[in-house]
Amino acid sequence: MGKMFYELEVRGHIRVPPTSFTEKMNSEEIKESVLKKLNEDFEGYISKDLGVVIGVSEVLSIGEGAIIPGDGAAYYDTTFKILAFKPEVQEVVLGKITDITDFGAFIDIGPIDGMIHVSQTMDDFVSFSKSNVLTGKETKKVLKVNDHCRARIIAVSFKEPSNPKIGLTMRQPMLGNLKWLEDDAKKKSKPAKSGKKGEK
Repeated sequence: MGKMFYELEVRGHIRVPPTSFTEKMNSEEIKESVLKKLNEDFEGYISKDLGVVIGVSEVLSIGEGAIIPGDGAAYYDTTFKILAFKPEVQEVVLGKITDITDFGAFIDIGPIDGMIHVSQTMDDFVSFSKSNVLTGKETKKVLKVNDHCRARIIAVSFKEPSNPKIGLTMRQPMLGNLKWLEDDAKKKSKPAKSGKKGEK
């Protein structure tokens, strides 16, 4: 299974607006103001380098504040940790199908949804029904909303930074709807038992 959730150490100058601080702030108050500003800045932040930022987990150190003339704000050299969700190609993910269309299925894999193109949902000719169900012609496998699936990431695009696109496939062994995998396991275990009657 993929790691996907990372804790990253970041260093930067954090601008604390003049309304947030007083001349005689103690270190706890400074830390509180910096943390508040960090959370505001990074909430829902998405970038190719960091992925989808979930939140600031810890402030490690805060240096001296520098007040920029004409701005009135203080800039603190801060080292902090962020928790980020960063999907990588080839990672295997577990998720729940949130929507099915005639071109594919959307799957909730964490803070963002991935998309499984209809041709990648199963190794079969797939048809889409008006009741939002994908069905395999030969295998009769069915995929519907709320099904739990295992898929592999085959593409990650940050072209639109606010809306990263994650492409997935389920056309590989051990991938797909968890119900199919259970059924396959049951089918495989039956003949094996009957073929080993004489063995203890």
